[in-house]
Amino acid sequence: MRHILSIITVLAIICIIPFVLYALSTVVWDLKPPDDIAPWQFLLGILISKAGTAIAFVVFYDYAKARLHRRWLLYAFIWWLSFAIGELGQAIGPNYTWKEAVIGIISEAIYFPLAALVIDRIIGGKAEALIE
Repeated sequence: MRHILSIITVLAIICIIPFVLYALSTVVWDLKPPDDIAPWQFLLGILISKAGTAIAFVVFYDYAKARLHRRWLLYAFIWWLSFAIGELGQAIGPNYTWKEAVIGIISEAIYFPLAALVIDRIIGGKAEALIE
């Protein structure tokens, strides 16, 4: 049950923070959503992608917490670094701007540590050993 709660919580965190930052950037940088797809399809695609990330983030943390000695900030940094490099790679390619990459990197710098802290509190504690 803790894992399901963690996945749902992480999914909420990693969907809401980028949504807010991208919404703000439409005002600041005049970013536009892609024209070649309906907005609901675009948002559904993001939700599905983020769901996969949330599942992996929680499951991998459960395995890595003992090895990392529950250093959730290090765990978050590893995820952030891999995603930040991915953002840079996307910005070099077509159909993705440097502005979008910067917003992605900033949002990941916020949501990965927050998500790691939350799952550490939910599934990382010693109380779990007493329950199971």
